[in-house]
Amino acid sequence: MNATHAGRLPFFVYGTLRPGEHNHDLFLRGRTLSEEPGRMGGIVLYDGPGYPYAVEEPAGVVRGELVTALPEAYGELLGALDRLEEYVPGDPLSPYERVVRDVTRVDGTAARAWVYLAAPAVAARLRAHGRPVPGGDWRERRRTP
Repeated sequence: MNATHAGRLPFFVYGTLRPGEHNHDLFLRGRTLSEEPGRMGGIVLYDGPGYPYAVEEPAGVVRGELVTALPEAYGELLGALDRLEEYVPGDPLSPYERVVRDVTRVDGTAARAWVYLAAPAVAARLRAHGRPVPGGDWRERRRTP
C-alpha cells in the first residue's frame, strides 16, 4: 500500500525543514523515504522571525522539497511537525493551517501534499505589512541583498 492510498500524503517543506536548514536534521533525518525538489504555485513566502510563512496568493510560486515519510514514522512525524508549526486542528489561534495542495516535481509531474500555510489572521497581517521573500526560495534569501 503506498502512502497516498493510506491517507498519508507527503509534505511540502519550504523553510527551516529543508535540507541544510536547522530543523531538517531535528525533525526529518531518519524519518524520510525520499526528499525531492519541487515547487508550489499559488503561494508567496513572507519573512518571519527566523522562519518563513507561506501565504496564498494566486501569482506566487515557492520552491521547496517534497518529503515522503517512512511508513513506520509517518504518525510520529505528522505529530512532530504539527507541534513545530503550533498547528492544532480547528484552533483559531494556530499560526498555521495544514492543508492539501499540489506540488510540481522537477520532471513536471504533480503530487498532492500537506503544506503549512499562514492562518487567515497571520496571512492578512503579512499581506498588509510583511516582507515577501524574493523569488519564493527561503534558501536564496541570504544571497539577496
